[in-house]
Formats: sequence, C-alpha cells, structure tokens
Amino acid sequence: MGDVTSKLTPGWRTWLAENLVLGVAPETLTHTLVQSGVAPAEARATVESASQHPAVAQGRRRAASHGRLRSLLETRVALHRQSGWHQRLERRRGVSARELMERYYLAHRPVILEDFMDGWPALERWQPRALAERYGDVEVEVMAGRDSRADHDLDPEDCRTVMRFGEFIRRLLEGGPSNDLYLTARNFALERAELRGLMEDVRYPPGVLRQTDLVGAVKLWVGPEGTRTAMHHDLGTVFFGQIAGRKRFRLIPSFQTHHLYSHREVWSQVDADAPDLERFPAYREADVLEAVVGPGEMLLIPAGWWHQVFALDVSVSVTFQEFDVPGGNTWWKLR
Repeated sequence: MGDVTSKLTPGWRTWLAENLVLGVAPETLTHTLVQSGVAPAEARATVESASQHPAVAQGRRRAASHGRLRSLLETRVALHRQSGWHQRLERRRGVSARELMERYYLAHRPVILEDFMDGWPALERWQPRALAERYGDVEVEVMAGRDSRADHDLDPEDCRTVMRFGEFIRRLLEGGPSNDLYLTARNFALERAELRGLMEDVRYPPGVLRQTDLVGAVKLWVGPEGTRTAMHHDLGTVFFGQIAGRKRFRLIPSFQTHHLYSHREVWSQVDADAPDLERFPAYREADVLEAVVGPGEMLLIPAGWWHQVFALDVSVSVTFQEFDVPGGNTWWKLR
C-alpha cells in the first residue's frame, strides 16, 4: 500500500501521527478525517498507513515503554475522581496558615480563599484609578498588539512597548473589551524603582508567604476586560490574588497532562473555552474545574496544574510564588 498520508496537508499528518502515538482509537481519527472531507475508504486507508509508518510505530513503542508512568497517572486520575475533587473547587473562609498548607499546598489541591486578603492596603490602593493617580507619570513596559499575533503568549518579544502608566490605565478604562493590551508578569513592573512603593501594600502571612527581594517573587497583572491567557501551567505553585475586577479560570490537574496536547514546554494547543474535540480527542478525558475569582479573593494553583484565564472586567491581579515552607516552593523541572 502506498503512503496515502502524503495526500494530507503537513498539519493533518502531524495531527494524525500525534494522536496515534497518544493511543487515540483509529476509528475516532477516521471519523474526524471523514468530517473534514476525506472519503471514508480513503480515511480508513490513511489512518492504517500512518499507523504503519516507521516513525509512528517507533513513537508508539516509546509510548508503550512509558506504560508504567501512564498507568500511575491514570491511577492518580481515578483516585481524584473517586474523591469527588474533579467536580468541585472549594471556596473557604477562615482558613488558618497550617490548614492552608497541609490541606491544599502539600496536598496539591487548588482552593479559593475568600477572605485571605482582608485588611491588605492593596485592595484600595491598587484600584485602577488609584494606580493612575499615584503613578500616572511612571513609564511601564506592557504587551501591546496581542490581537494581531496568535502566538503572543509563546513569542511575546515583539509585543513589548513602553507607555506612561496613567495613559495605560486610561486606555483600559475607556477602550472596552480587548485582548490587545496587557501588563503581565513578563513586564516586571514591580521591579521598577518608581513602583517599589506598591510592595508596602501587600502582606506576607507567616507560614504561608515569605517576604523576599528575589526578582519575580511578586508579579503584577493589569489589563482590560477581555484579556486572555492561553492554557498553560506554571512550574511552581502560584498564589493568585485578585485586587480589582473578576477573572474566570478553567483548571485541569497536573496529572492529566497527557490529555492536554502540550506542544511547547508549558503551553497547550487546546482552547479550554471552546475545545476542538475533533482535533484534540484526548482532551475529552480531562476533568475541568471552572471558577470566577473576584476582588479580595485568592486562588491557590498547585504546581503543574493547567489553567486558562479570561478577564471579565478591567482587572488588577497579583501573584506570589515564595512560600514560607522548608526548602521553599517545589518546582517542576522540565527536561
């Protein structure tokens, strides 16, 4: 039989090979090809030919050699589902530092804390208009032109631009929904000498967060309604605090990584807001938790947990990664 996969575009050939290696049923892949316009007989022959391709066969053998690890992950998924945690994301008040660390941080489980930032000056002093009044003349680096670049999350360098903080805030408040303009962790705003005063407005609860001058330990995020961060995971646990506005999160456990079509380090190809299950059939097995985090609330995102984020309003957020535990935050080391 000839190599009928050559009739497919390179993108479709890559898709077919990837899903065969992932173990997606040939019938499912055949159905997708038929839905895309390939004749049924040709679709079946294409899938069969791809299955026998030396590169795919080698990929499947390599995947099989990782069978024990895959089995371990599936066992972890089964236990997660038996516990019921795959269907709920706890919202808590009055959680002590000890319970937070033992029940959630060390247990690798997310939680929303509704009152953890009570009393923080940042809840008033970091509102958008307050930031513009205090720091309007300070020049900050932001990400602009994101709407014109589908890969802006992966290759952000061309999006960097500098403007006055006051002008940036004005555009957020007056410009309406957009994913085009965003001050993100990559802009290191809190490392600027002119903005270091903002650090006086946050708190470091003993036993939870450790105060440090380490670059990037605390990160500021400011953007309009409509800002979106694609599905990804962080390498360490993140304590996410929402100051102004609301953000919607979709979260998927770290131990379901094999369903996420990770294609570049920590990024997934799947859009969790509108997943293409024909293109990414393994994603059907993912357990997705959805939550809206509002002003004054904090979300603990365990290391490696996948999340996609969408701003429902003009938004100001802060994140921490320096935890007050022996040895500090535990990091996922990519090989």
